[in-house]
Amino acid sequence: MHSFGYRANALVTFAATILAIICGLASFSDTLKSPSPTAQVQVLSINWFQNQPNGNDEVSMTLNISADLQSLFTWNTKQVFVFLAAEYETPKNSLNQISLWDSIIPSKDSAKFRIHTSNKYRFVDQGSNLRGKEFNLTLHWHVMPKTGKMFANKLVMSGYRLPQEYR
Repeated sequence: MHSFGYRANALVTFAATILAIICGLASFSDTLKSPSPTAQVQVLSINWFQNQPNGNDEVSMTLNISADLQSLFTWNTKQVFVFLAAEYETPKNSLNQISLWDSIIPSKDSAKFRIHTSNKYRFVDQGSNLRGKEFNLTLHWHVMPKTGKMFANKLVMSGYRLPQEYR
């Protein structure tokens, strides 16, 4: 006969193996779904556009952000981190990214939203490079599953331009 310790060890090992298999299947099931999120961002106004005393450009904008990220949610999704970034080029850097707004979406019910806001974080360029500059607004998201690998993607919206003169 086997001792109690031997039987307990066999039971715990079997349960852990089954749990690992279920977690692997849950993670694999997320790869079978291809999400199709949509988003639109409108720049309603430039609140101010100024050159700071230290020579840096700073912009404050009023934005309308509307998005439908419900397709990112599956039964394995814990939450989605989403942020809006301004992306542009300067002679010194091929890609500059500035986060303007972010949020954590805890459920599928709150994944369809429309927000009227000013940029949450300062839009500052190190230098005087923003006058008349074209930029993209990019909505990035990171899906955090209950089990498995986290994945990220983005939606790029182009065609935005800052004014030629400071306000």
